[in-house]
Amino acid sequence: MEIITAVKGFKDILPEETGKWQYVEEQARKIFTAFGCREIRVPILEKTDLFARGIGEATDIVEKEMYTFRDRGDDLITLRPEATASVIRSYLEHHLYAADPVAKLYTIGPMFRRERPQKGRYRQFHQLDVEILGYEDARIDAELILMLIHFLKSVGLKSPQLEVNSLGCPSCRPSFRESILKFLQGKENDLCDDCRRRISTNPLRVFDCKLEGCKHIIAQGPVIQDFLCGGCRDHFAAVLASLAIFGIDYAINPRMVRGLDYYARTTFEVTTDFLCAQNAIVGGGRYDGLIRDLGGPDIPGIGFAVGLERLLAMMPADQSENFIESPSLFIAALGTEAQKFAYQLCNRFRRQGIQTEMDYTAKGLKSQMKRADRLKCRKVLIIGDREIESRQADLRDMQTGEQVKVTLDNPEEWKDRI
Repeated sequence: MEIITAVKGFKDILPEETGKWQYVEEQARKIFTAFGCREIRVPILEKTDLFARGIGEATDIVEKEMYTFRDRGDDLITLRPEATASVIRSYLEHHLYAADPVAKLYTIGPMFRRERPQKGRYRQFHQLDVEILGYEDARIDAELILMLIHFLKSVGLKSPQLEVNSLGCPSCRPSFRESILKFLQGKENDLCDDCRRRISTNPLRVFDCKLEGCKHIIAQGPVIQDFLCGGCRDHFAAVLASLAIFGIDYAINPRMVRGLDYYARTTFEVTTDFLCAQNAIVGGGRYDGLIRDLGGPDIPGIGFAVGLERLLAMMPADQSENFIESPSLFIAALGTEAQKFAYQLCNRFRRQGIQTEMDYTAKGLKSQMKRADRLKCRKVLIIGDREIESRQADLRDMQTGEQVKVTLDNPEEWKDRI
C-alpha cells in the first residue's frame, strides 16, 4: 500500500528541528513582553469577509491565494492568510479598546496561502505577529522597529537590512495615484496581466510586482515622497530621527508599497541576501484606518509579521546542535532486578524534571551505551545485579569518560551531578 504524503506546500517540523523553533519563540516572548506586549491567540478560521474588507479585495492574497470554502452552514470561511485582520477583529469583538484604546499584542501561529512553494516559502507557514494599537506618535513606529531589530539579532541574524518608506495618507495619496495612472498610460501592453488589471483596481499594486519587466518600467515612475502632505512628511522625518537615536541603520526605499491595502504612512521591511529574490523576512507598517474600516472606532495602529520559516533558515548553521534537547541521564540496566530498579528511578527523576532515558529491550551493555551515545546523553548510570546487591553504581560522564560511585539508596544525594 502506498504511503500517504503531506499536501504539497505543507511541511512537517521534525523533532530535531523543534528545539530551534522553541528557542526563537521563547526569545520572541521574552523580548516582546519586555516591550510591554501581551500574547493573544486568534482562530485559524475566520469569515472570508474579514480579509476581503481588511486586506483589500484587489490584493493578490484575496484574489488568488486564500484557502476559502463554504462550510456545512453555507458560510464562506477562510484559513487565515495573515494575522493582523484577525487580531483587530478580536480587539473589536471583545471591546478591548473600551477601558483603554492602547493595546500591545502579539501572536504566533500558522498562516495559509496557496502560492507556488519555493525555498523558505510554504502554503502553510508560520509568523510572529505584533500589533500596537492606539498610538499615532512617530516614536512608537521607531520603538516597534527597535524591538524587531533587537529580536532578530538576539536569535543570531547577522546584519539585518532595514528598508523604510512612507505611503502617505488618504489626503495625499490620491494625487500620487493620479500620477501613476498618467505615467502608465501607453505602457499597458508592456505590463504583465496582473499589473494591467491592477491599473483599474489599485495602481499602487504595480509597485509590488516581482516580474523584472514590470519592475523595470515602474523604476522610472513617480515616487510617493514627492506627493506627501505636510503631516505625513513631518511624521516620516520624526520616525527617521527616532531611529537615529538608537543608531539603527536604514535605507529609504521609495518604491516599497507592501502587499496589503491597509498600510498608510510608515512601512518597512527587513531583508537579507540569503534567499536571493525572496529576501524579505519581515514586513510591517502603519494602518491607521483599518480599525475604522472593520467597523470600530478611529484608532491608529502599526505592526509587523516575521516569517518564521525564512528566519530559521537564515540562523547560523553552527548553532543547530545547541537546540537539540538531549537527555541528562541514561540508565543502562543489566538483569531483571536492575531493570525494575531502573524503571522506577527513571520515572522518579522525570517527575522531578530531569530528562532521563533507559532501554526496555534488555540488550547488552555495549548496545545500551551506543544508544546513550546516539541520544547524546550527558551521563550514564550503569546498574547490574552486583550494583543492586552493593547499593552502589557507576555514574559515567559521556564527554570525559570519568566515572564516580553513587548510592542507589538515596539518589537525591547525587542527582545534582547529572
